[in-house]
Parts: sequence; structure tokens; C-alpha cells
Amino acid sequence: MRRPLLLLTLFLTVVVYGVVHFSDDEGTASAREVARKASERLESQRPRTAEEVGYSASLFDGVEVMRMTGTSTHDGDGVHVIVRTTGYRHEGLLYTERYVVQRCFRVRVSPKAEWGAEPRKVDCPDGPALTFRPPPEPPRLPYDELRRKLPRVPKGGRADEAGVRRVVAALDMDPKIRTEVRADGDRVGVLLLVPGNGFDPQDCLLARVAPGDTSVWVPSRMQRMPGEVGCTVGNALDPAPPPH
Repeated sequence: MRRPLLLLTLFLTVVVYGVVHFSDDEGTASAREVARKASERLESQRPRTAEEVGYSASLFDGVEVMRMTGTSTHDGDGVHVIVRTTGYRHEGLLYTERYVVQRCFRVRVSPKAEWGAEPRKVDCPDGPALTFRPPPEPPRLPYDELRRKLPRVPKGGRADEAGVRRVVAALDMDPKIRTEVRADGDRVGVLLLVPGNGFDPQDCLLARVAPGDTSVWVPSRMQRMPGEVGCTVGNALDPAPPPH
């Protein structure tokens, strides 16, 4: 009788140990998957400071930023982030229960980083997660004010470049907004541009004062990409057709 009881005890020990061991692996794998997705979402060719990277990472569900090294994504080895992520493991033979687990991983954010690389598990640093201030809001482009104050020219008339310049100069705008006014025949084009980062769509506002037609508009996202013609005063005078 003692031998079957011993075998049963040994069997249950192996099974229970296997379940716990498997559950721990399951929890780590689950937390690593959260870190991997965060790493992919942080990848970008756009240069960013460590503060910008940390703020973006802190917005992801189930991700906390614990430590950071590096100054910007395009300097040296890039930005290294230790993130604490949340995963789940299951335990139990007859009645399975789900437990929350937290693991820490190192993520490298750099244009030189290998795409899809598996985040490396590390010990979680002591102390609370880091907090970050949101980036400043971009300057507001005065769409309504410009549309309301630009002159209307009757058909057969001629737009006054000096008058349009006075209207633009009188707008209460952030000094970061660049302005350009150009006359072409009886028309005047206006560009209000927020300088971009060379990677994302630019923020700009176009206007055209022409006989019988004063218009203010924002070009399409595709036209506002760097290198496209959308955010130019030439596009205000002669609008490019919308992309198909």
C-alpha cells in the first residue's frame, strides 16, 4: 500500500510542479508580448528625444517606464528603455485561476535597432515608474480668423497684395508660424505653415484671394507630407488635384 501511495504523491508533485513552472513561463511570455508590441509601436525613423520616447511608451496599456538611458533615438546607441509590463498566468488542475504578473524588459529605440527583436528580460528596478510631461501643443492656425478677415474681390476686379499682407500681419499668431504671401496676376495666395520634423505631415493653411472667390482650406494629409506640394504658396495660387 505504501508504494502506490508514494507513486501517487510523486505523480502529483510532478504534475503540480509542471503546472506552476508552465504558468510562470506563460506569464513571462504574456508580459514579453506586451513589451514586444510596445517596441514595435515605438519604432520610427523620426528623430525623438528620450523624453518623447518615454512619454509615448507610458501611454501604452499595460506598460510602465522604469528606467531610461540615452538622449535621443538618433544619437549613439539610441534610447534604451526598461519597461515593466503586465501579463497573465493560469494555475490549477480542476479549477483554473488567472493571476496578474509583472515583468521587466529592455527595449532599444533606434533606427539601427533590429526590427522585431525579442525584448530581453531584466530585473525590475526599485522605485516607482517614471512620469513624463506631455509635449507642447503645436501652434494653432487661425482658420476662422483668416477666412473672416480676408477681402472679397468682385468679379472683374483685382486682389490687392498689400491689403492681404496687412490682414495676415494683423492676425494674432504664434511666432513659430511662417507666413508667405505672393501675387500672381489678379490673384493673391497665402501660406501659413507650422515647421515640421521632416517625417510627419505638416500643419499648414492655404488661402487664395481672387476675383469672385476667396477661399481658405487645409490640404489633404498626403499633400502635406514632406516633399509634397501641399504646403506651398504655389499650391494656394494653383491648387493641386486631390490624390486618388
